[in-house]
Amino acid sequence: MAVTAWVIWGVVALGVGGVILRPWGVREVVPALAGALALVVFGLLPVGAALRGVAQGTDVYLFLTGMMILAELAADQGLFAWAAGWVAQRAGGSAARLFAMIYGMAVVITAFLSNDATAVVFTPAVAAMARAVEAKQPLPFLLICAFVANAASFVLPISNPANLVVYGAALPPLLGWVRQFGLASVVAIGATFLLLRFTQRRALAQPIMAQAHRPELSAGGRHAGLGIAGTAVVLMGASAWGVPLGLPTLLCGLGTAAVVLLPARLAPWPMVKNISWDVLPLVAGLFVMVAALDRTGLVGALAAALRQAGGAAGWRAGLGLGVLVNLVNNLPAGLLAGHALAQAQLAPQVSAAALVGIDLGPNLSVTGSLATILWLTALRRAGLHVSAWQFLRIGLVVMPLALLATVAVVALYP
Repeated sequence: MAVTAWVIWGVVALGVGGVILRPWGVREVVPALAGALALVVFGLLPVGAALRGVAQGTDVYLFLTGMMILAELAADQGLFAWAAGWVAQRAGGSAARLFAMIYGMAVVITAFLSNDATAVVFTPAVAAMARAVEAKQPLPFLLICAFVANAASFVLPISNPANLVVYGAALPPLLGWVRQFGLASVVAIGATFLLLRFTQRRALAQPIMAQAHRPELSAGGRHAGLGIAGTAVVLMGASAWGVPLGLPTLLCGLGTAAVVLLPARLAPWPMVKNISWDVLPLVAGLFVMVAALDRTGLVGALAAALRQAGGAAGWRAGLGLGVLVNLVNNLPAGLLAGHALAQAQLAPQVSAAALVGIDLGPNLSVTGSLATILWLTALRRAGLHVSAWQFLRIGLVVMPLALLATVAVVALYP
């Protein structure tokens, strides 16, 4: 490998490492942008190539903006507090029952609204639920949002923006997708539930309140809920018609904001101020870094490795990408994998196994997927903290077995 390629890999490693470790407590966006800028400033990546890398994430930026608007509206209008009281009452004082109920809700939200919605929209709701039942250890319930966001992210094409990045114009039709990933999704969701519950078994023995206060749902809260439900319908339609999801999601978010804010004559600025906008430059930084990696010949090397693997290509793609995503994040890894798969021109089950690795592999570490990074941001806003090492210890139990079982399904039963 040329010296320049080694330097690019070094800069990317420092940038991603900074996102993981957050030295001196800096926000994740700082090392991501520093790595991207260093690649340009030191002549490792031309400005034009960097701008094209940023532009590749346009649909993701629009999608995230729409979802963050919906989440802020739901929280501000009391929808989360109302949902927290409703779920807490039905848990009947059982932490294990509450865990299962939240898990099921997270699966539905991930499947029909995307894993980023689970991280952005559902995490604050779960934090409210934990407070409503006075859980002394809220972490088991909050971990659901991170792990399900990845485990359920290939139920449908819209369940994860990375799905669209990997397949691009070759995205299978909706019914074809369900046939290919239906059983795999059941295995991933079920295995992750059992393994995650095992890691949290002691905390789930804690007592929680059997009765929790459920406030009345305001008109704004009802409208926010209808906006979220309407967004799910729109995204399903967009997916069926092959329309990029970013702009429809943004329009749904803006439309819901208008319906909620205008009748009450509320200014939008408090909502705008509370949104975590630094997520967008963080994603842009990751796309620039993958543009630099592309120039090192990584795509060609990946394609060659898949072609040489023969009958083991599905296993190599699924398990290898399951590790790679934790080094460069799932969206950049999805871009690399999509280009490599297009070059290699292999059987459909190889692409399916690759997608499983990209979607489920991030359950190993906090930087594996954008959804997990968004989850960490949502936790901080709720005054909670999970360290990278704490997440990794749980991920080492949950991810490998779930990934192995799910890759086996798509590789052996196409």
